[in-house]
Amino acid sequence: QVQLVESGGGLVQAGGSLRLSCAASGSIFSISAMGWYRQAAGQQRELVARITSGGNTNYGDSVKGRFTISRDNAKNTVYLQMNSLKPEVTAIYYCKAWGVGLRDVDVWGHGTLVTVSS
Repeated sequence: QVQLVESGGGLVQAGGSLRLSCAASGSIFSISAMGWYRQAAGQQRELVARITSGGNTNYGDSVKGRFTISRDNAKNTVYLQMNSLKPEVTAIYYCKAWGVGLRDVDVWGHGTLVTVSS
């Protein structure tokens, strides 16, 4: 089993920055990638960014150029640096893990709320 714990959410003014963290524990060897999804009120959950164990990244179209995902393998932690924040990115951000070979597995954190005020 893999457990994911997010931190770093909060309230920030438009134009500001936040950094989210997601720490993994448990069966770390089974994780091939970690990333972030977000879900705004009344909307579907969408991919924000993902990073593989080899460091390959991909981003949702809406965050390219403003968000950066990175990882610290020694700490089993993934980070999401969010800059130039806009109110429309207000959402609950969920950390997710992928299994061996990027297999989609139902492993999620509890989520952390990011609120951007105008």
